[in-house]
Amino acid sequence: MKIIKTNIKDLLIIKQKNNIDKRGSLREIFSKKRFGKNNFIFEYCTTSKANSLRGFHFQYKFQQAKYVNVLKGKILDCVIDLRKNSKTFGKNFKIILSDQNCLSLYIPEGFAHSYYSFEKINIVYYKLSNYYKPQYEGGINVLDKRLKIKWPSKKLIISKKDKILPSLSEFIEKFKYL
Repeated sequence: MKIIKTNIKDLLIIKQKNNIDKRGSLREIFSKKRFGKNNFIFEYCTTSKANSLRGFHFQYKFQQAKYVNVLKGKILDCVIDLRKNSKTFGKNFKIILSDQNCLSLYIPEGFAHSYYSFEKINIVYYKLSNYYKPQYEGGINVLDKRLKIKWPSKKLIISKKDKILPSLSEFIEKFKYL
């Protein structure tokens, strides 16, 4: 396991080793010894079809650091820095995570998170530093033009809830920062 710093403070890429033989593979996803960065207390797994676009999601109270891994498939993972006094506030970061490249992303508290699914079936596994509390959930619209994100497809599958999320400007007006 190798930890790689990004150009955004505390946002980390984790390169994992995939041990492959004729039976299949074994991949060490997490080791507190090597990655003692956070106290993860909650885990979940999502499945997404091709062209699905989820997010940008966050919790404005009981914020969550996230450790995102792709067990099957390929996603374009994207985050927005929403931390108070951050030099990269409002900036986004994108990375391809897949079962083939064995990359994962550590996202500290104070970020909005989204991803686009490339494959027919995509299985994404999360470790989180806080429990999901829907009453404190917020988000930013993934199609906000101010974000200048070019998603890989024009035919996106987006939930009704995500389609009506506010823009980054509306988030700033309401919350200022996380």
